[in-house]
Amino acid sequence: MKLNPKKNLEESRKKAGYIPRKKATQKDYDRIGFMSGLEVHQQLLTKEKLFCHCPAGIFNKSEDYDAQLVRHMRPTLSELGEYDGTALMEFRTRKEIIYRIKNRTACTYEVDDTPPFPMNREALEIALEISLLSKLNVVGEVHITRKQYLDGSIPTGFQRTAILGVEGELELPHKKIRLIQLSIEEDSCREISDIGHTRIYKTDRLGMPLIETVTYPDCANPDELRETCDYIRFLNRSTGKVRTGMGAGRQDVNVSCRGGSRVEIKGVAHTKWIPELSHNEAFRQWSLLLLKDELLKRINHVSDWKITHQPIKKSILKDVDLPEHAEVLVAVNLPGFQGALSWFTQPGKMFADEITDRLKVIACIEKPNMLHSEELEPVVSEKQWAEIRNKLSSGENDAQIIITGTEDDIQTALETIEERCKMALEGIPEETRKSLPDGTTIFERVLPGADRMYPDTDSAPIPLDDAYIESLSHNLPEDMIERYRKLKAWNIPEDTYAYIFSKNHFPIIERIINELGIDSVFAGTFFGHTLKFAEGHYKVSPDFTYKMIYGMFGYLKKKEIHPLIAVNMLPELLEHPKMDFDSILSGLKFKKMKAEAIVDKVPVLLEKFNQSKTGSEPGDRTNWVMGQLRNMALGNMDLTVLSKKIG
Repeated sequence: MKLNPKKNLEESRKKAGYIPRKKATQKDYDRIGFMSGLEVHQQLLTKEKLFCHCPAGIFNKSEDYDAQLVRHMRPTLSELGEYDGTALMEFRTRKEIIYRIKNRTACTYEVDDTPPFPMNREALEIALEISLLSKLNVVGEVHITRKQYLDGSIPTGFQRTAILGVEGELELPHKKIRLIQLSIEEDSCREISDIGHTRIYKTDRLGMPLIETVTYPDCANPDELRETCDYIRFLNRSTGKVRTGMGAGRQDVNVSCRGGSRVEIKGVAHTKWIPELSHNEAFRQWSLLLLKDELLKRINHVSDWKITHQPIKKSILKDVDLPEHAEVLVAVNLPGFQGALSWFTQPGKMFADEITDRLKVIACIEKPNMLHSEELEPVVSEKQWAEIRNKLSSGENDAQIIITGTEDDIQTALETIEERCKMALEGIPEETRKSLPDGTTIFERVLPGADRMYPDTDSAPIPLDDAYIESLSHNLPEDMIERYRKLKAWNIPEDTYAYIFSKNHFPIIERIINELGIDSVFAGTFFGHTLKFAEGHYKVSPDFTYKMIYGMFGYLKKKEIHPLIAVNMLPELLEHPKMDFDSILSGLKFKKMKAEAIVDKVPVLLEKFNQSKTGSEPGDRTNWVMGQLRNMALGNMDLTVLSKKIG
């Protein structure tokens, strides 16, 4: 019976019970055994990098560099005499790594020509403060280790890292999340491009101090996962000693389902992507486990399973538009895999994508790199497939793939196809996946193991005296949960919390409320709504600082001007922060008046309205009079009081 790929895709989607995230309930996540945790990375706000004296936080344009360094990475044995799986995978790619170096932001240490300098003590102190805030048990001595990276993101082939705190806990508004550890480490290079066997990096970010907070897999649904990530990022920012902006904070999301494996979604740039990504990953694993069950009904001896393949001539695929790199064509038979290639994995993706993604990463064959017998929009005719099946001696339940590439890459491609198909018969491969904005993921590399860690013999241990740790604990900001509770007690709307915490505005808001006596709801919404809107719609001068907002409210209190006028003053303050407050008010044509003088104008305006607006509703009268007096009243009296006087 001929397979209908579109029907098979839809039926496998239904078998997996996949539903869009917005329709999913906790019951759905419990059904598949959703489990997730986080590794939250945050750059620290220091003058220098972690193990050298190069400046931190200076970024170059991609085309701005003084020299290029070329390297080819090779794996090394661990202390136990074993190779890390990720290192072996990267070695198979035969990548040429090119580093673009700017003299101002890189030095000989970062290309492994100079031993490390002592660890940056400013960075260490910030990281220890955040460890204490996270309720972690701080270590008695810092031991620096090397973590092997053969993807080229670090020119030395390893990253220096050290654990500072273990076994902590975060108290979220509705749940406690356990922490495994917090580490301090070097940031990696920024990737510019990755095409074929060539990968290009910039080195300006390399070596910047970075902390990594690792949680247990305590999150039971995607929204809880995002809440936890936001909480950790807000906690870090509450110190005022971490970097903000694009790339300063990144997170890896670890996801599994019941019977699945830990899969790491690497480098998620925005926390708002986390719910969709983790939802789709859990269901991807659940669907692949169902695929495994289907395949094992036909394939009895997994250890004996293997592909067969034959080279084919381009003439067989006449009228098929092949890519430029299609020097060689090879047809591959997958015994017992009919229906597997069109099996649902993620929205818009199926199992065939699991293979083509690995061909791109491991065999370095750019997409499009394969055709298959279960494409939704076939480009190879059934007659052509029949000829290929005959050449492969395919069985009735087999599936077929045609791979294209260069002679040098085909053998790796064949090995990659067989590996991924065998994994489908065994379960869910532990791997690192790259996030996409649409909430889906693609294969990035094999998940690293413990074998890639070993001591750094170039760096001496750093003892941490109890008295030193105790002194750090005296200067910590209050717990995030306490700040959350204060915002709740002040009746500030919850839709402002994320912005207030992400920008670390809480300390200024607290001062404005407690020291200046400004209404708490107005102060919170001024930052969480008015300021947020203004920053997105007006040009903000580099000379502007948030402390100026406190100064503005202090000025209004001293002059006995109602604080509501700050809403009109804010755009001018953002664009012209050097302008004094008197000048800003003059530009707004503000004139100081007594509230009684404004209220005295109400009867005359009501009479005027009644004469010209006969038949209007009472609310129309109030709105019209308010419109006449608003500019005059703004800053001179409470507009709510004026509205009551009119009514």
